[in-house]
Amino acid sequence: MAGGDKEHKMLFDLRGGHRQKLVKVVYAVLAILMGASLFLTVGPFSISEIFNSGGGSSDLAKPYEEEAERIEARLAKDPGNPKLLLSLTRSELQAGNVEATKEPNGEVILTTDSVRSYQQADQSWSEYLKTTDKPDPALAALVAPMQIQLAETSTNYAQADQRISAATETQEIVAKERPTVNALVTLSFYTYFTGDTAAADKVRAEAKKLAKTDSQRKEIDKVLDQYKENAASYVAAKTKAEKEQKAAGGKAPENLENPLTPGGLGG
Repeated sequence: MAGGDKEHKMLFDLRGGHRQKLVKVVYAVLAILMGASLFLTVGPFSISEIFNSGGGSSDLAKPYEEEAERIEARLAKDPGNPKLLLSLTRSELQAGNVEATKEPNGEVILTTDSVRSYQQADQSWSEYLKTTDKPDPALAALVAPMQIQLAETSTNYAQADQRISAATETQEIVAKERPTVNALVTLSFYTYFTGDTAAADKVRAEAKKLAKTDSQRKEIDKVLDQYKENAASYVAAKTKAEKEQKAAGGKAPENLENPLTPGGLGG
């Protein structure tokens, strides 16, 4: 990947750091999901489902991959079965979780294998949504941050935008079925990066209404003000890149770095 020895600060990662392997995971997402001390309970699913504390071993992923193969065999005989597609999504997502690596300092880094598994889970989730009018909110709560992570592996703005929009739509499922403070704050965060600031502000206001104390409301504003600022930088850089591409006759720049990093945004 371009700039392997350069220091990068992820747009979503407010703490910065060095790029390793493919891409660093979005700590802002985890901060929101794990912010029970700041907001309210996340919900009935376990946060440990998002990432395994293992070392990115393919051996750890093997049981999930084998389970996915068995489900795919059943889907071949019963295509479009929503329960099977839901199970397939979960198995592929879990495989991606254990294929990621966790550094001693707690930083989670996606590997090539984990990204591939996440892409498969994303596709299975998309197929699942076509088969049901009532998507499972528990799995949606795990798929949405996964889709944001995939956005961080994007090599162009169109791809990043598609994945951010997908994550936003998935998080809307969570917020609709389980309108907790965390669910709404996360939805607001994602929505800012779609460029729809008015919609994000509206969701933020809903989250603040659910907050029980003034300190919670202040913390919501503190967190989302930073994400709103980062999102504005991303949207501005994207607009600039689109204008430059149009001026160049529609030719996209070669070797584009991840547009969700300051490096990919031109610094």
